[in-house]
Amino acid sequence: MFDLILKGGEIFDGVATTSFVGDVAIKDGKIAAIAAPGELALTSAAEVIDVSGLTVAPGFVDMHTHSDFTLIADGRAESQVHQGVTTEVIGQCGISCAPVVSHDAIRMVAPWHTDDAKHANWHGFGEYLDVLDDIDLGVNVMAFVGHGTIHRAILGGDLRAGEPEEVDDMARLVDRCMDEGAGGFSSGLEYFPGSLAAPEHLVPMCEVAAKWGRLYATHVRNRDTQYDLGFAEAIATARQSGAKLQISHIQPKYGAPSHAMEHTLEMIDLARRYDCDIAFDVIPHDWNHTLMAAILPKWAQAGGVEDVLKRLANPEMREKIKANPQPMWLIVKVEKWSDIVLLNATHNKDIVGMDFAEIGRMRNCHPYDAVLDILLEEGDHLMACMWSSKSFQDSDVDLCMQQPECAVISDTVAIANEGILKDHIGSLSGYGWAARFLQYYVRDRNVLSLGEALRKITSIPAARLGIKQRGSLKAGYYADICVFDKASIASNATARHPRRYASGVAHVLVNGRLSMRDGERTPVNAGQVLREFAG
Repeated sequence: MFDLILKGGEIFDGVATTSFVGDVAIKDGKIAAIAAPGELALTSAAEVIDVSGLTVAPGFVDMHTHSDFTLIADGRAESQVHQGVTTEVIGQCGISCAPVVSHDAIRMVAPWHTDDAKHANWHGFGEYLDVLDDIDLGVNVMAFVGHGTIHRAILGGDLRAGEPEEVDDMARLVDRCMDEGAGGFSSGLEYFPGSLAAPEHLVPMCEVAAKWGRLYATHVRNRDTQYDLGFAEAIATARQSGAKLQISHIQPKYGAPSHAMEHTLEMIDLARRYDCDIAFDVIPHDWNHTLMAAILPKWAQAGGVEDVLKRLANPEMREKIKANPQPMWLIVKVEKWSDIVLLNATHNKDIVGMDFAEIGRMRNCHPYDAVLDILLEEGDHLMACMWSSKSFQDSDVDLCMQQPECAVISDTVAIANEGILKDHIGSLSGYGWAARFLQYYVRDRNVLSLGEALRKITSIPAARLGIKQRGSLKAGYYADICVFDKASIASNATARHPRRYASGVAHVLVNGRLSMRDGERTPVNAGQVLREFAG
Protein backbone atom coordinates (compact mmCIF):
# COMPACT_ATOMS: atom_id res chain seq x y z
CA MET A 1 0.00 0.00 0.00
CA PHE A 2 1.39 3.38 -1.07
CA ASP A 3 0.92 6.43 1.17
CA LEU A 4 0.21 8.76 -1.75
CA ILE A 5 0.05 8.83 -5.53
CA LEU A 6 0.47 12.05 -7.53
CA LYS A 7 -1.61 11.23 -10.59
CA GLY A 8 -1.24 12.38 -14.16
CA GLY A 9 1.30 15.18 -13.92
CA GLU A 10 3.94 16.33 -16.41
CA ILE A 11 7.05 14.83 -14.82
CA PHE A 12 10.53 16.32 -15.06
CA ASP A 13 12.90 14.02 -13.18
CA GLY A 14 15.52 16.76 -12.68
CA VAL A 15 18.12 15.01 -14.84
CA ALA A 16 16.61 14.78 -18.33
CA THR A 17 15.52 18.02 -19.97
CA THR A 18 12.43 16.35 -21.43
CA SER A 19 9.22 15.41 -19.63
CA PHE A 20 6.58 12.70 -19.69
CA VAL A 21 3.10 12.28 -18.24
CA GLY A 22 2.91 9.81 -15.40
CA ASP A 23 2.17 8.95 -11.79
CA VAL A 24 4.48 9.17 -8.78
CA ALA A 25 3.92 6.83 -5.83
CA ILE A 26 5.26 7.63 -2.37
CA LYS A 27 5.73 5.36 0.62
CA ASP A 28 7.55 5.87 3.95
CA GLY A 29 9.00 9.22 2.88
CA LYS A 30 10.52 7.96 -0.36
CA ILE A 31 9.54 7.62 -3.99
CA ALA A 32 8.32 4.05 -4.37
CA ALA A 33 7.54 4.09 -8.10
CA ILE A 34 7.22 6.31 -11.16
CA ALA A 35 5.02 4.90 -13.89
CA ALA A 36 3.02 5.73 -16.99
CA PRO A 37 -0.65 6.54 -16.45
CA GLY A 38 -2.68 3.43 -15.60
CA GLU A 39 0.30 1.28 -14.59
CA LEU A 40 -0.20 1.91 -10.86
CA ALA A 41 -3.40 0.70 -9.25
CA LEU A 42 -4.84 3.84 -7.68
CA THR A 43 -6.66 1.70 -5.14
CA SER A 44 -3.24 0.66 -3.82
CA ALA A 45 -2.70 4.13 -2.28
CA ALA A 46 -4.10 5.61 0.92
CA GLU A 47 -4.54 8.90 -0.96
CA VAL A 48 -4.48 10.06 -4.59
CA ILE A 49 -3.99 13.67 -5.69
CA ASP A 50 -4.84 14.48 -9.30
CA VAL A 51 -2.08 16.76 -10.64
CA SER A 52 -3.15 16.69 -14.29
CA GLY A 53 -2.02 19.81 -16.12
CA LEU A 54 0.64 20.56 -13.48
CA THR A 55 4.41 20.06 -13.55
CA VAL A 56 5.91 17.55 -11.10
CA ALA A 57 9.60 18.18 -10.34
CA PRO A 58 12.11 17.44 -7.61
CA GLY A 59 11.95 19.87 -4.71
CA PHE A 60 14.24 22.81 -5.34
CA VAL A 61 17.74 22.73 -3.81
CA ASP A 62 18.94 26.20 -2.82
CA MET A 63 22.68 25.68 -2.52
CA HIS A 64 23.55 29.13 -1.18
CA THR A 65 21.60 30.70 1.67
CA HIS A 66 22.23 32.55 4.92
CA SER A 67 19.43 31.04 7.00
CA ASP A 68 21.89 29.85 9.68
CA PHE A 69 20.07 31.75 12.42
CA THR A 70 16.64 32.44 10.91
CA LEU A 71 15.99 28.68 10.91
CA ILE A 72 16.91 28.64 14.61
CA ALA A 73 14.42 31.46 15.24
CA ASP A 74 11.64 30.05 13.02
CA GLY A 75 12.30 26.75 11.31
CA ARG A 76 9.21 26.78 9.10
CA ALA A 77 11.09 28.43 6.20
CA GLU A 78 7.82 29.83 4.87
CA SER A 79 9.35 32.06 2.20
CA GLN A 80 11.18 29.07 0.73
CA VAL A 81 8.50 26.38 1.04
CA HIS A 82 5.92 28.61 -0.66
CA GLN A 83 8.04 28.54 -3.82
CA GLY A 84 8.96 24.86 -3.83
CA VAL A 85 12.31 24.82 -2.01
CA THR A 86 12.84 21.61 -0.03
CA THR A 87 16.58 21.82 0.77
CA GLU A 88 18.78 24.75 1.83
CA VAL A 89 22.56 24.98 2.16
CA ILE A 90 23.62 27.45 4.85
CA GLY A 91 27.03 28.67 6.09
CA GLN A 92 27.98 30.54 2.92
CA CYS A 93 30.30 33.51 2.23
CA GLY A 94 32.50 32.59 5.21
CA ILE A 95 29.62 33.16 7.66
CA SER A 96 28.39 30.29 9.84
CA CYS A 97 26.85 30.14 13.31
CA ALA A 98 29.49 27.72 14.59
CA PRO A 99 32.01 27.01 15.97
CA VAL A 100 32.20 29.68 18.68
CA VAL A 101 34.32 29.97 21.83
CA SER A 102 31.52 31.43 23.95
CA HIS A 103 27.76 31.74 23.87
CA ASP A 104 28.13 35.52 23.73
CA ALA A 105 30.00 35.13 20.43
CA ILE A 106 26.96 33.62 18.71
CA ARG A 107 25.47 37.06 18.05
CA MET A 108 28.65 38.19 16.27
CA VAL A 109 28.68 35.30 13.79
CA ALA A 110 24.94 34.71 13.39
CA PRO A 111 23.48 36.51 10.36
CA TRP A 112 20.00 38.00 10.90
CA HIS A 113 20.29 37.38 14.65
CA THR A 114 17.28 38.45 16.68
CA ASP A 115 17.15 38.78 20.45
CA ASP A 116 13.55 37.60 20.46
CA ALA A 117 14.52 34.08 19.42
CA LYS A 118 14.54 31.54 22.23
CA HIS A 119 17.04 28.79 21.55
CA ALA A 120 19.55 26.45 23.08
CA ASN A 121 23.19 27.60 22.86
CA TRP A 122 26.14 25.84 21.32
CA HIS A 123 29.91 25.94 20.94
CA GLY A 124 30.97 23.31 18.41
CA PHE A 125 29.61 22.69 14.93
CA GLY A 126 28.01 19.39 15.87
CA GLU A 127 26.27 21.07 18.80
CA TYR A 128 24.86 23.69 16.42
CA LEU A 129 23.51 20.97 14.14
CA ASP A 130 21.98 19.28 17.19
CA VAL A 131 20.11 22.52 17.98
CA LEU A 132 18.84 22.62 14.38
CA ASP A 133 17.81 18.97 14.72
CA ASP A 134 15.55 19.84 17.64
CA ILE A 135 13.63 22.41 15.55
CA ASP A 136 10.65 21.62 13.34
CA LEU A 137 12.21 22.43 9.97
CA GLY A 138 10.23 23.21 6.84
CA VAL A 139 13.21 22.31 4.66
CA ASN A 140 16.15 19.95 4.75
CA VAL A 141 19.35 21.69 5.82
CA MET A 142 22.99 21.15 4.86
CA ALA A 143 25.51 23.39 6.62
CA PHE A 144 28.94 24.65 5.54
CA VAL A 145 31.46 26.02 8.02
CA GLY A 146 32.64 29.56 7.29
CA HIS A 147 36.21 30.85 7.27
CA GLY A 148 35.17 34.08 8.99
CA THR A 149 33.70 32.14 11.92
CA ILE A 150 36.77 29.89 12.11
CA HIS A 151 39.00 33.00 12.11
CA ARG A 152 37.03 34.57 14.95
CA ALA A 153 37.21 31.35 16.97
CA ILE A 154 41.02 31.43 16.80
CA LEU A 155 41.87 35.15 16.54
CA GLY A 156 38.74 36.97 17.70
CA GLY A 157 38.37 40.32 15.92
CA ASP A 158 42.10 40.86 15.34
CA LEU A 159 43.08 42.83 12.25
CA ARG A 160 45.41 40.12 10.94
CA ALA A 161 45.10 36.89 9.00
CA GLY A 162 47.06 34.68 11.41
CA GLU A 163 50.57 33.34 11.78
CA PRO A 164 51.36 29.89 10.32
CA GLU A 165 50.73 28.08 13.61
CA GLU A 166 47.40 29.90 13.99
CA VAL A 167 46.40 28.96 10.45
CA ASP A 168 47.24 25.36 11.39
CA ASP A 169 44.87 25.72 14.34
CA MET A 170 42.18 26.98 11.96
CA ALA A 171 42.69 24.00 9.66
CA ARG A 172 42.39 21.57 12.59
CA LEU A 173 39.17 23.29 13.63
CA VAL A 174 37.78 22.98 10.09
CA ASP A 175 38.66 19.28 10.19
CA ARG A 176 36.74 18.87 13.44
CA CYS A 177 33.72 20.63 11.92
CA MET A 178 33.81 18.31 8.91
CA ASP A 179 33.87 15.33 11.25
CA GLU A 180 30.84 16.75 13.09
CA GLY A 181 28.76 17.15 9.93
CA ALA A 182 29.83 20.26 8.00
CA GLY A 183 29.04 19.72 4.34
CA GLY A 184 31.75 22.05 3.03
CA PHE A 185 33.94 25.07 3.71
CA SER A 186 33.19 28.63 2.58
CA SER A 187 34.95 31.98 2.48
CA GLY A 188 33.78 35.55 2.03
CA LEU A 189 36.80 37.53 0.87
CA GLU A 190 34.97 40.86 0.57
CA TYR A 191 33.84 40.63 4.19
CA PHE A 192 35.80 41.08 7.39
CA PRO A 193 37.70 38.99 8.45
CA GLY A 194 37.88 37.10 5.13
CA SER A 195 39.24 40.28 3.53
CA LEU A 196 42.42 39.78 5.57
CA ALA A 197 43.18 36.31 4.18
CA ALA A 198 45.47 35.50 1.26
CA PRO A 199 45.73 32.10 -0.50
CA GLU A 200 48.47 30.96 1.90
CA HIS A 201 45.98 31.34 4.75
CA LEU A 202 43.12 29.63 2.94
CA VAL A 203 44.92 26.72 1.26
CA PRO A 204 45.46 24.68 4.48
CA MET A 205 41.72 24.88 5.25
CA CYS A 206 40.78 24.06 1.66
CA GLU A 207 43.07 21.03 1.86
CA VAL A 208 40.90 19.78 4.70
CA ALA A 209 37.79 20.18 2.53
CA ALA A 210 39.59 18.26 -0.23
CA LYS A 211 40.49 15.47 2.21
CA TRP A 212 36.83 15.04 3.06
CA GLY A 213 35.76 15.32 -0.60
CA ARG A 214 33.67 18.41 0.12
CA LEU A 215 33.25 21.74 -1.62
CA TYR A 216 35.13 24.96 -1.10
CA ALA A 217 32.62 27.72 -1.88
CA THR A 218 33.92 31.26 -2.13
CA HIS A 219 32.54 34.77 -2.37
CA VAL A 220 35.56 36.13 -4.22
CA ARG A 221 37.47 39.24 -3.26
CA ASN A 222 36.50 41.42 -6.17
CA ARG A 223 33.95 41.32 -8.99
CA ASP A 224 34.31 44.81 -10.43
CA THR A 225 37.42 46.61 -11.73
CA GLN A 226 39.77 43.83 -10.57
CA TYR A 227 37.42 40.93 -11.23
CA ASP A 228 40.18 38.91 -12.91
CA LEU A 229 42.38 39.05 -9.80
CA GLY A 230 39.50 37.88 -7.60
CA PHE A 231 38.57 34.92 -9.76
CA ALA A 232 42.22 33.99 -10.43
CA GLU A 233 42.82 33.91 -6.66
CA ALA A 234 39.91 31.51 -6.20
CA ILE A 235 41.20 29.25 -8.98
CA ALA A 236 44.76 29.34 -7.59
CA THR A 237 43.55 28.42 -4.10
CA ALA A 238 41.61 25.44 -5.48
CA ARG A 239 44.52 24.35 -7.68
CA GLN A 240 46.99 24.41 -4.80
CA SER A 241 44.69 22.67 -2.33
CA GLY A 242 43.05 20.17 -4.65
CA ALA A 243 39.62 21.24 -3.41
CA LYS A 244 36.48 21.22 -5.53
CA LEU A 245 35.70 24.90 -6.10
CA GLN A 246 32.25 26.47 -6.17
CA ILE A 247 32.35 30.16 -7.12
CA SER A 248 29.37 31.76 -5.42
CA HIS A 249 27.11 34.25 -7.25
CA ILE A 250 29.68 34.63 -10.00
CA GLN A 251 28.15 37.52 -11.96
CA PRO A 252 30.38 40.64 -12.05
CA LYS A 253 29.28 43.81 -10.27
CA TYR A 254 28.87 47.42 -11.30
CA GLY A 255 32.23 48.79 -12.47
CA ALA A 256 33.48 45.64 -14.20
CA PRO A 257 34.31 45.92 -17.92
CA SER A 258 31.71 44.64 -20.36
CA HIS A 259 33.78 41.55 -21.22
CA ALA A 260 34.30 40.48 -17.60
CA MET A 261 31.78 37.64 -17.57
CA GLU A 262 33.00 36.13 -20.82
CA HIS A 263 36.63 36.42 -19.72
CA THR A 264 35.87 34.80 -16.37
CA LEU A 265 34.26 31.81 -18.06
CA GLU A 266 37.32 31.50 -20.30
CA MET A 267 39.58 31.46 -17.22
CA ILE A 268 37.47 28.71 -15.67
CA ASP A 269 37.44 26.66 -18.84
CA LEU A 270 41.23 26.82 -19.11
CA ALA A 271 41.70 25.81 -15.48
CA ARG A 272 39.36 22.86 -15.98
CA ARG A 273 41.51 21.63 -18.85
CA TYR A 274 44.29 21.25 -16.31
CA ASP A 275 42.14 19.23 -13.90
CA CYS A 276 40.74 21.94 -11.64
CA ASP A 277 37.25 20.94 -10.52
CA ILE A 278 35.26 24.21 -10.79
CA ALA A 279 31.59 25.10 -10.95
CA PHE A 280 29.59 28.21 -10.09
CA ASP A 281 26.15 29.62 -9.42
CA VAL A 282 24.18 32.81 -10.08
CA ILE A 283 21.42 34.85 -8.46
CA PRO A 284 18.46 35.14 -10.89
CA HIS A 285 18.15 38.88 -10.48
CA ASP A 286 19.93 42.13 -11.40
CA TRP A 287 19.83 43.35 -7.77
CA ASN A 288 22.91 42.76 -5.59
CA HIS A 289 22.31 42.62 -1.83
CA THR A 290 24.72 42.52 1.09
CA LEU A 291 25.43 43.72 4.61
CA MET A 292 25.48 47.52 4.84
CA ALA A 293 28.46 47.26 7.18
CA ALA A 294 30.46 45.71 4.34
CA ILE A 295 30.87 49.19 2.84
CA LEU A 296 33.23 50.00 5.72
CA PRO A 297 36.98 49.55 5.10
CA LYS A 298 38.73 46.66 6.85
CA TRP A 299 40.15 48.78 9.65
CA ALA A 300 36.68 50.09 10.49
CA GLN A 301 35.25 46.57 10.81
CA ALA A 302 37.92 45.18 13.16
CA GLY A 303 36.99 44.07 16.65
CA GLY A 304 33.41 43.68 17.83
CA VAL A 305 30.20 45.62 17.20
CA GLU A 306 30.99 48.11 19.96
CA ASP A 307 34.30 48.95 18.30
CA VAL A 308 32.59 49.55 14.96
CA LEU A 309 29.94 51.77 16.56
CA LYS A 310 32.60 53.91 18.25
CA ARG A 311 34.25 54.54 14.89
CA LEU A 312 30.93 55.45 13.30
CA ALA A 313 30.33 57.99 16.04
CA ASN A 314 33.73 59.63 15.50
CA PRO A 315 33.47 62.50 12.93
CA GLU A 316 37.09 62.19 11.77
CA MET A 317 36.82 58.45 11.27
CA ARG A 318 33.54 58.87 9.37
CA GLU A 319 35.23 61.16 6.87
CA LYS A 320 38.01 58.63 6.47
CA ILE A 321 35.42 55.88 5.92
CA LYS A 322 33.70 57.90 3.19
CA ALA A 323 37.05 58.54 1.50
CA ASN A 324 37.70 54.79 1.14
CA PRO A 325 39.20 54.47 -2.38
CA GLN A 326 38.08 50.82 -2.81
CA PRO A 327 34.62 50.36 -1.30
CA MET A 328 32.93 47.00 -1.74
CA TRP A 329 30.42 48.64 -4.08
CA LEU A 330 31.72 51.05 -6.70
CA ILE A 331 28.14 52.13 -7.25
CA VAL A 332 28.52 53.92 -3.89
CA LYS A 333 31.74 55.60 -4.98
CA VAL A 334 30.04 57.05 -8.08
CA GLU A 335 27.03 58.02 -5.94
CA LYS A 336 24.23 56.31 -7.85
CA TRP A 337 22.15 56.52 -4.69
CA SER A 338 18.80 56.14 -6.47
CA ASP A 339 19.89 52.60 -7.46
CA ILE A 340 20.53 51.57 -3.85
CA VAL A 341 17.69 50.68 -1.46
CA LEU A 342 17.51 49.89 2.24
CA LEU A 343 16.57 46.23 2.46
CA ASN A 344 16.48 45.26 6.14
CA ALA A 345 16.73 47.20 9.40
CA THR A 346 15.68 46.73 13.00
CA HIS A 347 15.32 50.34 14.18
CA ASN A 348 14.57 51.89 10.78
CA LYS A 349 11.76 49.64 9.55
CA ASP A 350 9.75 52.65 8.37
CA ILE A 351 12.22 53.44 5.56
CA VAL A 352 12.90 49.89 4.34
CA GLY A 353 12.34 49.82 0.56
CA MET A 354 13.32 53.48 0.06
CA ASP A 355 16.36 54.34 -2.04
CA PHE A 356 19.19 56.34 -0.49
CA ALA A 357 18.60 59.41 -2.64
CA GLU A 358 15.13 59.56 -1.03
CA ILE A 359 16.50 58.80 2.43
CA GLY A 360 19.12 61.54 2.12
CA ARG A 361 16.49 64.08 1.10
CA MET A 362 14.18 63.00 3.90
CA ARG A 363 16.96 63.33 6.48
CA ASN A 364 18.36 66.49 4.92
CA CYS A 365 21.87 65.08 4.66
CA HIS A 366 24.21 63.49 2.14
CA PRO A 367 23.16 59.89 1.35
CA TYR A 368 26.53 58.55 2.54
CA ASP A 369 25.99 60.23 5.91
CA ALA A 370 22.54 58.67 5.99
CA VAL A 371 24.16 55.25 5.46
CA LEU A 372 26.55 55.74 8.38
CA ASP A 373 23.83 57.26 10.57
CA ILE A 374 21.58 54.27 9.98
CA LEU A 375 24.38 51.85 10.83
CA LEU A 376 25.00 53.75 14.04
CA GLU A 377 21.30 53.81 14.90
CA GLU A 378 21.04 50.06 14.40
CA GLY A 379 23.43 49.59 17.32
CA ASP A 380 23.74 45.94 18.34
CA HIS A 381 21.73 45.02 15.24
CA LEU A 382 24.34 46.54 12.95
CA MET A 383 25.17 43.21 11.29
CA ALA A 384 21.51 42.57 10.41
CA CYS A 385 21.23 45.80 8.41
CA MET A 386 21.05 45.07 4.66
CA TRP A 387 20.86 47.01 1.44
CA SER A 388 20.53 46.19 -2.24
CA SER A 389 21.80 47.83 -5.41
CA LYS A 390 21.15 47.46 -9.11
CA SER A 391 24.67 46.17 -9.74
CA PHE A 392 24.22 43.10 -11.97
CA GLN A 393 23.54 42.81 -15.71
CA ASP A 394 20.89 40.50 -17.15
CA SER A 395 23.21 39.70 -20.05
CA ASP A 396 25.82 38.32 -17.62
CA VAL A 397 23.21 36.23 -15.81
CA ASP A 398 21.91 34.91 -19.14
CA LEU A 399 25.39 33.88 -20.24
CA CYS A 400 26.07 32.06 -16.97
CA MET A 401 22.77 30.24 -17.01
CA GLN A 402 23.56 28.85 -20.43
CA GLN A 403 26.64 27.06 -19.03
CA PRO A 404 25.89 23.41 -18.14
CA GLU A 405 27.64 23.54 -14.75
CA CYS A 406 25.82 26.65 -13.49
CA ALA A 407 23.39 26.33 -10.58
CA VAL A 408 20.86 28.99 -9.59
CA ILE A 409 20.70 30.21 -5.99
CA SER A 410 18.84 32.65 -3.77
CA ASP A 411 21.63 34.09 -1.56
CA THR A 412 18.83 34.88 0.87
CA VAL A 413 17.32 33.73 4.18
CA ALA A 414 14.31 31.60 5.05
CA ILE A 415 11.76 33.83 6.78
CA ALA A 416 8.00 34.38 7.13
CA ASN A 417 5.76 37.42 6.81
CA GLU A 418 4.23 36.69 10.21
CA GLY A 419 5.71 35.51 13.47
CA ILE A 420 9.08 36.30 14.99
CA LEU A 421 10.74 37.06 11.61
CA LYS A 422 7.93 39.11 10.06
CA ASP A 423 10.09 42.26 9.82
CA HIS A 424 13.17 40.51 8.41
CA ILE A 425 14.25 40.55 4.76
CA GLY A 426 17.15 38.68 3.17
CA SER A 427 16.97 40.00 -0.38
CA LEU A 428 14.54 41.66 -2.76
CA SER A 429 13.92 38.26 -4.35
CA GLY A 430 13.95 36.23 -1.13
CA TYR A 431 10.23 35.49 -1.26
CA GLY A 432 10.28 34.66 -4.96
CA TRP A 433 13.74 33.84 -6.33
CA ALA A 434 12.87 30.35 -7.64
CA ALA A 435 9.49 31.46 -8.93
CA ARG A 436 11.06 34.46 -10.67
CA PHE A 437 13.71 32.23 -12.23
CA LEU A 438 11.04 30.02 -13.81
CA GLN A 439 8.87 33.02 -14.68
CA TYR A 440 11.35 35.58 -16.03
CA TYR A 441 14.22 33.54 -17.47
CA VAL A 442 12.15 30.58 -18.71
CA ARG A 443 8.55 31.53 -19.49
CA ASP A 444 8.97 35.24 -20.31
CA ARG A 445 12.36 35.37 -22.02
CA ASN A 446 13.16 31.79 -23.07
CA VAL A 447 16.76 31.97 -21.86
CA LEU A 448 16.42 28.28 -20.91
CA SER A 449 13.90 25.54 -21.50
CA LEU A 450 11.90 24.46 -18.46
CA GLY A 451 13.79 21.15 -18.28
CA GLU A 452 17.17 22.90 -18.42
CA ALA A 453 16.09 25.38 -15.76
CA LEU A 454 14.81 22.71 -13.37
CA ARG A 455 18.15 20.89 -13.54
CA LYS A 456 19.85 24.04 -12.24
CA ILE A 457 17.78 24.05 -9.04
CA THR A 458 17.53 20.29 -8.50
CA SER A 459 20.00 17.67 -9.73
CA ILE A 460 22.93 19.97 -10.54
CA PRO A 461 23.25 21.45 -7.03
CA ALA A 462 22.43 18.13 -5.33
CA ALA A 463 25.14 16.31 -7.26
CA ARG A 464 27.68 19.09 -6.75
CA LEU A 465 27.06 19.07 -3.00
CA GLY A 466 27.17 15.29 -2.70
CA ILE A 467 23.65 15.15 -1.24
CA LYS A 468 22.52 11.55 -1.28
CA GLN A 469 19.22 10.45 -2.85
CA ARG A 470 17.84 13.95 -3.39
CA GLY A 471 17.59 16.36 -6.32
CA SER A 472 16.00 13.86 -8.73
CA LEU A 473 12.75 11.93 -9.05
CA LYS A 474 13.87 8.31 -8.89
CA ALA A 475 12.53 5.25 -7.15
CA GLY A 476 14.29 4.94 -3.79
CA TYR A 477 15.04 8.67 -3.52
CA TYR A 478 13.55 10.83 -0.79
CA ALA A 479 10.19 12.26 -1.80
CA ASP A 480 11.16 15.94 -1.95
CA ILE A 481 8.76 17.14 -4.66
CA CYS A 482 7.38 20.40 -6.02
CA VAL A 483 4.17 20.44 -8.07
CA PHE A 484 3.51 23.74 -9.82
CA ASP A 485 1.67 25.41 -12.68
CA LYS A 486 4.30 26.39 -15.23
CA ALA A 487 1.90 28.90 -16.81
CA SER A 488 1.30 30.86 -13.62
CA ILE A 489 4.26 30.40 -11.27
CA ALA A 490 5.46 33.89 -10.39
CA SER A 491 7.21 36.06 -7.86
CA ASN A 492 5.01 38.72 -6.28
CA ALA A 493 7.75 40.53 -4.33
CA THR A 494 8.77 44.12 -5.11
CA ALA A 495 11.16 46.62 -3.52
CA ARG A 496 8.23 48.31 -1.77
CA HIS A 497 6.48 45.06 -0.92
CA PRO A 498 9.22 42.41 -0.59
CA ARG A 499 7.29 40.09 1.77
CA ARG A 500 4.75 38.67 -0.66
CA TYR A 501 4.80 34.91 -1.17
CA ALA A 502 5.22 33.43 -4.63
CA SER A 503 2.20 32.02 -6.47
CA GLY A 504 1.66 29.07 -8.79
CA VAL A 505 2.96 26.31 -6.49
CA ALA A 506 0.22 23.75 -5.80
CA HIS A 507 1.88 21.06 -3.66
CA VAL A 508 5.23 20.65 -1.92
CA LEU A 509 6.42 17.44 -0.27
CA VAL A 510 9.42 17.23 2.05
CA ASN A 511 10.48 13.70 2.92
CA GLY A 512 7.14 12.43 1.60
CA ARG A 513 4.93 14.71 3.67
CA LEU A 514 2.82 17.54 2.27
CA SER A 515 4.04 20.91 3.48
CA MET A 516 1.90 22.67 0.85
CA ARG A 517 -1.37 21.37 -0.52
CA ASP A 518 -3.62 23.03 -3.09
CA GLY A 519 -1.56 26.21 -2.85
CA GLU A 520 -1.88 26.48 0.92
CA ARG A 521 0.77 25.89 3.58
CA THR A 522 0.05 22.94 5.89
CA PRO A 523 1.27 22.66 9.52
CA VAL A 524 3.76 19.97 8.46
CA ASN A 525 7.49 20.66 8.88
CA ALA A 526 9.28 17.46 7.92
CA GLY A 527 12.77 18.76 7.06
CA GLN A 528 15.90 17.02 8.27
CA VAL A 529 19.46 18.12 9.04
CA LEU A 530 21.71 16.45 6.46
CA ARG A 531 25.02 15.12 7.80
CA GLU A 532 26.07 12.40 5.35
CA PHE A 533 27.40 13.24 1.91
CA ALA A 534 28.98 11.50 -1.04
CA GLY A 535 32.72 12.21 -1.21
